[in-house]
Amino acid sequence: MSTVREYDGDTEGLWRLKRAFETGLGEGTGDDAKEAAYEAKLTDEYREEYLSWVADCVAENPRSVQVAVEDGRLVGYVFVLPESLAYIWDSAVLNEVFVKESYRGTGVADDLLEAALDAARDMSLPLDRIVLDVDPANERARAFYDRYGFSSWGELVARDL
Repeated sequence: MSTVREYDGDTEGLWRLKRAFETGLGEGTGDDAKEAAYEAKLTDEYREEYLSWVADCVAENPRSVQVAVEDGRLVGYVFVLPESLAYIWDSAVLNEVFVKESYRGTGVADDLLEAALDAARDMSLPLDRIVLDVDPANERARAFYDRYGFSSWGELVARDL
């Protein structure tokens, strides 16, 4: 049985999960070019910058990053951007949720999402809502968020710089 707690600086454990999150985005919801793009960004420099950003967010709000732990090992995490970044969407932003594949379907994702929702409810937000970006091809994630009452709200578009 896993427990959810605030992230305590286990950078190696968090980075393993983050790396799996990123490579999973590339391999599970796109073509070879998307997979290669996600893999290519995971440099040592990216790792250091990401973990530094996590530390900054956690310093602002310790519940920005919460982790699921079983037998002393991180098996999942959730990352809600801190309140100072709420004006990005005028809402709480659910930046990332990830659970190791062997723990999917066990309730870990539910526990992490509940922790994220609780953290977001404690924020002073322009609009009382939480938003996230979900790839339309990720049917499992879409079904999970649908179960929690998330619905489409606009569409994110992007282009190369």
